[in-house]
Amino acid sequence: MRKHIISLFPLLAMLLLAGCIQNDIPYPRIKAQILAIAAKGQVGSATIDNENRTVRIELADTIDLRHVRIESLTVTEGATTTLPADSTIDLSSNYTLTLSIYQDYTWTIQATQNIARSFSVEGQIGSPVFDAYNHRAIAYVNKDADLSNIHITELVLGPAGITTYSPQIENITDFSLGFQKVVVVYHDIMEEWTLYIVPSESEVSTDGVDAWTNVAWLHGSGKEGAQNGFEIKEATADTWEKVPDEYITHDKGSFTARMIHLKANTTYVCRAVSGDLVGNEVTFTTGALAELPNGSFDYWNLAGKVWNPWPEGSENFWDTGNKGATTLGDSNTQPTDDTWSGTGQAAKLATKFVGIGSLGKLAAGNMYVGNYIRTDGSNGVLNFGKPFTQRPTRLKGYFKYTTAPINKTNSDFTSLMGQPDTCQIYIALGDWSEPVEIRTKPSDRKVFDKNDPHVIAYAEMSSGESVLEYTPFTLELEYRDTARIPSYIIVVASASKYGDYFTGGDGSVLFIDDFSLEYDY
Repeated sequence: MRKHIISLFPLLAMLLLAGCIQNDIPYPRIKAQILAIAAKGQVGSATIDNENRTVRIELADTIDLRHVRIESLTVTEGATTTLPADSTIDLSSNYTLTLSIYQDYTWTIQATQNIARSFSVEGQIGSPVFDAYNHRAIAYVNKDADLSNIHITELVLGPAGITTYSPQIENITDFSLGFQKVVVVYHDIMEEWTLYIVPSESEVSTDGVDAWTNVAWLHGSGKEGAQNGFEIKEATADTWEKVPDEYITHDKGSFTARMIHLKANTTYVCRAVSGDLVGNEVTFTTGALAELPNGSFDYWNLAGKVWNPWPEGSENFWDTGNKGATTLGDSNTQPTDDTWSGTGQAAKLATKFVGIGSLGKLAAGNMYVGNYIRTDGSNGVLNFGKPFTQRPTRLKGYFKYTTAPINKTNSDFTSLMGQPDTCQIYIALGDWSEPVEIRTKPSDRKVFDKNDPHVIAYAEMSSGESVLEYTPFTLELEYRDTARIPSYIIVVASASKYGDYFTGGDGSVLFIDDFSLEYDY
């Protein structure tokens, strides 16, 4: 018995030390952060960058940027701000404010508006071009068009419903000089725009290709109202194939085809067509069928108490929070032979309270693409993401889940106490220049933000109910831009959705198996 008591002393000392590190942070190191913000007319959630202390919010185009009402502002507990909630501020340029908690931190709020501008004329070729900074808009027509008799079919240069134009649009017809001036007024802002009509040498143009792996996006321009489309062939083939009409979407004189069922690592040639006219040829090569290393979760190694999801002696692709969990307990993400197919291994992610009595923390079972960097006190610092340049269309896999009532929360999530825990799986592709650093330390917390402007594609799923048998899932990636090429891929699975905030149910368990990427619909 005495030996057992003595053996407890180091553990108790470590727990007390962890508690001291947790609670005795030097005051000057506590960073004052903006946690949430809401403005009248805001579209979606704000993008908060704690590293650069910036907040980006998108506002409806009907909002006057010079008079934006801030409806709510949440900051780090104990911090004060020079911007009270229910204030009206000028966001026509960057707005700076100061947060204070033992020292001052300067933050910047930036606002954007998406005005859906349009400029269309009869017989237009392709899409218009806008220069909002210099207030210029250009529309292209056939080289034989009568510039003295141009009919504008649509003109939107300011917020819809509140913008007036002088002269009236129907009176702007003579472009024999190549341009016309129009005064645009909305709110009490007056802008003078120059409208250009430019004759085009060609009525059809292949404007470019965004080549993925089994999918390519073909972009073309032609005469509005004509039979516009594409033809495609492998570079070594002699015969052109018509791209099916159902693959093509039209926006006046511009058109885009989402060409599917292409071969990986193959060179193709495409061209736009408009009626009997044929555009220039564009050559492109599709990408590779890149897979997730150890997506089967068959390969593990044990280093002391830490289970690692990669073969011993090899470079990791996946990692876990086990290095943090084992400072106070055992690995809570482990291999298991309970698989969906009955063969190989799967990953078992268990949320546990690690420690003794009230001394300790909730450790959410998790697995992610990236690296565990270090333990900061009793908190983790991670890097999310591994280099990846392909563009898959979905993530597939198998999961089962046992939820438990949430019995541990932080001050931000006390309303969840007693509710069923929720598991989460998500995938993101982005053009970051380096892995995304994640920090769980409350005074310096940084969690993944799916609204980060570097995110190119994203998909997620969650379950707050127990799923007792392995069930297949599919996450369809939603791409925000078909032209941007990712540099990193992130995949995260957690038995507790709010585990980064030490909130979850002790006893929640998520099983995951056979993750794979697909590249076509």
